[in-house]
Amino acid sequence: MITKLFPWIDKLFRETDRAHIRRTKNIRLIPDFKNRRGGKLSYAEWAHVIGIFQTIIYQNLKQKSGNKILDIGCGTGLLGISSEPFVSDNGEYTGIDIMTEDVDFCKEHYKSDNYKFIHLDVANPTYASDQSIILKSWPIRDESQDLVTALSVWTHMSETDAIFYFTEIHRVLKKGAKAMITFFLLDEEYENSLNKRSDQPGRFHFTTQNGWIFDLSAYNSENWFTLKTAKHPEDAIAITKEGLRILQEKSGLKLVNYYPGNWKEIPGVFFQDILIFEK
Repeated sequence: MITKLFPWIDKLFRETDRAHIRRTKNIRLIPDFKNRRGGKLSYAEWAHVIGIFQTIIYQNLKQKSGNKILDIGCGTGLLGISSEPFVSDNGEYTGIDIMTEDVDFCKEHYKSDNYKFIHLDVANPTYASDQSIILKSWPIRDESQDLVTALSVWTHMSETDAIFYFTEIHRVLKKGAKAMITFFLLDEEYENSLNKRSDQPGRFHFTTQNGWIFDLSAYNSENWFTLKTAKHPEDAIAITKEGLRILQEKSGLKLVNYYPGNWKEIPGVFFQDILIFEK
């Protein structure tokens, strides 16, 4: 009964809660329950994650306002909300997504003149299986962006797609600009966690510890792996350290910072690993 009533309760709560926001203006933009996606449905978790990424964006931008930020796989706008302070003063936020539904929602929900959203007609077996199988460049000018962001996007890309779009990051970034990309990185901390895992909920999350063991090659790749439980490899994809090296070698991007995720059963800033790259 409560589950069925939750969308109504959520609407009432959000409208009441907005009236009490004092020092975190941009969370007024958090969508309603039915439009909170990306593995995070709770209003509180959206607010929490928005704050995490707003902090990391601040730490990694040279200038704090007037930025051009490109958000790949924007979904229903979580990183768009995190980005709002940093595109003030004539900056611009651009969200790109392969899901038409999410792009349509964002166009209606985020009304600011310096926000725009673009649908990319590219297929993904998990999210848009009926779209074009031909990889397409983003409709963004070369060397025009101060920051590229992607929350849980490369965790749904095959090796071929991941390499292609990493070179796109390099193309659109200004020289010296950065990219903030989340991954499941199969490094030493991951390997060290394997003999400690169980079928219990994680130490720092509520999903199953053993649910995040990437031991099946994704499309016969040596460095891109998926879960045995995945219907499609793109449901969840992790990369090895060698895979990460390949991405950097092919794109010309340099890894400059790394925030390990708590999916590895260690304390972390966020669930997935957050990696910062520089052009």
